[in-house]
Amino acid sequence: MLVPFLIMLREGLEAALIVGIVAGYLSRSGRGAWMPAVWTGIFLAAALALFVGAGLQLASAEFPQRTQELFEALVGFTAVAILTSMVLWMRKAARSLKSELQGSIDAALSGTRAQGLALVGLVFFAVAREGLESVFFLLAIFQQSPGAAGPLGALLGIFVSALLGYAIYVGGVRLDLARFFRWTGVFILFVAAGLLAGSLRHLHEAGVWNQLQAPIFDLSGILPEDGLVGSVLSGLFGYLADPTVGEAIAYLAYLAGALALFLRPAAPAPARPRPAPALR
Repeated sequence: MLVPFLIMLREGLEAALIVGIVAGYLSRSGRGAWMPAVWTGIFLAAALALFVGAGLQLASAEFPQRTQELFEALVGFTAVAILTSMVLWMRKAARSLKSELQGSIDAALSGTRAQGLALVGLVFFAVAREGLESVFFLLAIFQQSPGAAGPLGALLGIFVSALLGYAIYVGGVRLDLARFFRWTGVFILFVAAGLLAGSLRHLHEAGVWNQLQAPIFDLSGILPEDGLVGSVLSGLFGYLADPTVGEAIAYLAYLAGALALFLRPAAPAPARPRPAPALR
């Protein structure tokens, strides 16, 4: 429950911040009448995410066992790729996100035709990206940790993120967003490493990957994955009670590379050229 909650809290807060920036800029620039177009874009993006998620879930239910394992592996690999790109993109784009969105709004509303459609499209694509990221992540998590706790945690994360987003928009709550996204980014990379190792296991069970299958250790009798502590460690860090050599290599190699990219110092902003002194 904790992992879906934290991920959806982050994803939901990203979407809420985007919507808040758009809504705030429209209000400050005297274009609040365009807010119905914003809500239309949000509704269409949410409907797309739900449709894709439901479609993939229903399709996978009809697969035979081997194909099911292969499907779960592909969903896991897709979730790892999306989570990694999302974390690294947010690290790079956070400083310029507000100005880029405001520039896109001005461009969307500067034309003489289809201004509403342009604004709907802007909000739709911005929110749909967050929604589709969440779909693949949740599918991968729910497949590895079935039960009602995961969906409940995800819904709670969305609810809390919506409340925080609204509180930030009206100015009643101040969050250190840079620190929030930094620490949740580290957490997401640990989750992605666990998904990668778990996806390799699904590939093996599908008969596709059979290399490096020697177990390193087996803690099933001491710390089983379905126990209380084991399930928490499995959700947070991708713990496996009996990891193989291949799974351990994938986990550690991914984590080392992803953390190095994410935690490296940000490049300094280019210095603005000083204006030339006026000639007398």
